[in-house]
Amino acid sequence: MKKLLLAGMIGTSLFAVSCSSVKKAETSQNQRVEYLKLKGDWQIVSVDYEKGLKIKPFDEGADAQCFVGSHWRLIPNNYTGAYTLNGGGACPSLTQPIKFEVKDGNTFLFKKIAAGTKAKQNTVGYSLTITNQSTDQFSLVQSVPFDGSTVQVVYNFQRTGMK
Repeated sequence: MKKLLLAGMIGTSLFAVSCSSVKKAETSQNQRVEYLKLKGDWQIVSVDYEKGLKIKPFDEGADAQCFVGSHWRLIPNNYTGAYTLNGGGACPSLTQPIKFEVKDGNTFLFKKIAAGTKAKQNTVGYSLTITNQSTDQFSLVQSVPFDGSTVQVVYNFQRTGMK
């Protein structure tokens, strides 16, 4: 009787664990599907923020408006990418390699990778929130501390190629 009871308890435990694993795998797979929607070539079509402020995102030393028209390539299967600022006027011309990931389905984390360094050597990065995501567009919202409050900077992306 004890062996039968023990076998029943083990079976119930295994069933509970397997159901939990299936649920976790399903959630993970759903998040991966959303994550893969970011794959491809994108262009920032507008940057929205309180225009009276001087916003210089991602430590580039360039005004946020310099990012309008910038090209972003995101490759989720190896978590790499790059963005290119077109230059002109007071805007620099540069291409910046990045490593990125998406956490919890809507948090876009990335860090810039300097030439000759590995991603794990870089401990500084940026956290933005993904909003308004569809097949051909999405927005990244960055919360920037300013004068004791927070300013929201919204980068609006449009797909330009490679799905």
